[in-house]
Amino acid sequence: MSDPTPLPQREDDDAATGLCQAVLFDLDGTLADTAPDLAAAVNKMRHERGLDMVPLDALRPLASAGARGLIGGAFGIGPEDHEFASMREEFLANYEADLCIETTLFQGIDAVLDDLDARGIRWGIVTNKASRLTEPLVAQLGLEERAVCVVSGDTTPHSKPHPAPLLHAAQEMAIPPERVVYVGDDLRDVQAGFAAGMVTVAAAYGYCGNDLPPAKWHARHVVQSTAELQRLLRDIT
Repeated sequence: MSDPTPLPQREDDDAATGLCQAVLFDLDGTLADTAPDLAAAVNKMRHERGLDMVPLDALRPLASAGARGLIGGAFGIGPEDHEFASMREEFLANYEADLCIETTLFQGIDAVLDDLDARGIRWGIVTNKASRLTEPLVAQLGLEERAVCVVSGDTTPHSKPHPAPLLHAAQEMAIPPERVVYVGDDLRDVQAGFAAGMVTVAAAYGYCGNDLPPAKWHARHVVQSTAELQRLLRDIT
């Protein structure tokens, strides 16, 4: 796969990055480990077709790509296939019915968010997940009252990697995009953050896909754990 992001993240000097005033997070694979419930939704489809289950470890890297990634991993088809649209609706119905059975925040994320709250740093969520799924999940995870803003995949006319959702979130927080950090575990997160002019952080502890490794996404920073993320955010916000 060729490198889809030919230009590196801008080289901010230490004084500039130190002025970041808010943090935005992707949801799936960055804040929350949603892979078990996403995998269960697509494996239910396989079970109903008399097929063996696909191991969670095989589906986990695809979870940030949502229905496209999970259906592709479980059935080997993509959006161009004539069956994809109906299978996507079936998958989403399964997932919506059992949205937060095994889903939890990643270990250490509570500490990250507590630290931001204690320092008065505003934070929000920007995800490609549809609002009908995002809003109840965020509520069940106990983040609804804490996040300054929650932007879903259908909040704006475009979803990531388009910068529109991130710019919308920055506008809601009334903070210039260049003073916002965006943390995500998918290449599209870094592309969207770069296009929005934000300081990008690749969460290498997340799902990250099976294509380019996070080190090649040209994010401004790459973190391998939530503890490393917490330390980084203390340095740049």
